[in-house]
Amino acid sequence: MTQHLYILTGASRGMGLAMAQQLLTPGNKLLCISRHSHDGLATAAQQNHVPLTQWTHDLSDGQGASQRLRDWLEGLHASAYASVSLINNAGVIPRIGPLSQADAADLAQALRVGLEAPMQLCAAFLEATEHWGIPRKVLNISSGLGRNAMASQAGYCAAKAGMDHFTRCMALDEALKPHGAKVCALAPGVIDTDMQVQLRGAATAAFPDQARFAQLKEKGLLSSATQAASQVLAFLARPDFGEQAVADVRG
Repeated sequence: MTQHLYILTGASRGMGLAMAQQLLTPGNKLLCISRHSHDGLATAAQQNHVPLTQWTHDLSDGQGASQRLRDWLEGLHASAYASVSLINNAGVIPRIGPLSQADAADLAQALRVGLEAPMQLCAAFLEATEHWGIPRKVLNISSGLGRNAMASQAGYCAAKAGMDHFTRCMALDEALKPHGAKVCALAPGVIDTDMQVQLRGAATAAFPDQARFAQLKEKGLLSSATQAASQVLAFLARPDFGEQAVADVRG
């Protein structure tokens, strides 16, 4: 019981990549699930002697990803691990604009990746590890936009609001079990990632809040991916993790 097992989605760029890099320390074992593998992660894992597995899987196929995860976990020996954590980080922003102009396929993709897949992965993870007898955690990366509506962001806001609420339900489920998992949907703050580039680059006619996001960058109010990853992982390691089913890293 020496290794801490982490399962992380969306690990090939942005905050997900930064979290993966920071988790590559001796004593950990890491499974990353992303659309693309990352050569730098593989190199760092070899240098640090950390077991790393990378799956290239499009999370719009959440059913396939969750079944693959369930099968993989059921093939492991729980006695080899001190703890196991699932971090649902992957998400996408549908085309920025009012819902009246949204593309149905684009919305479906965003909801599959941002809401459906995390639910399916949580279900697979909790079922496969329920009798492992070790500490288990689920960290769902949410957003302030799941708690505050914004024009031209209906798809993303809906996915994150849904994530918050299913995490609340999951917390109630796990609290009824003798060794239930600790779970939390966490807003990580405002981070300088590709998502911010999309928001700053949107046409003001399509996105009324464009100027506000541009000012965040101009005034240096964005966290770097590395800073945000450190804060999120520190929150995951807190002894009171899971006492709040929905939280904000800044609170």
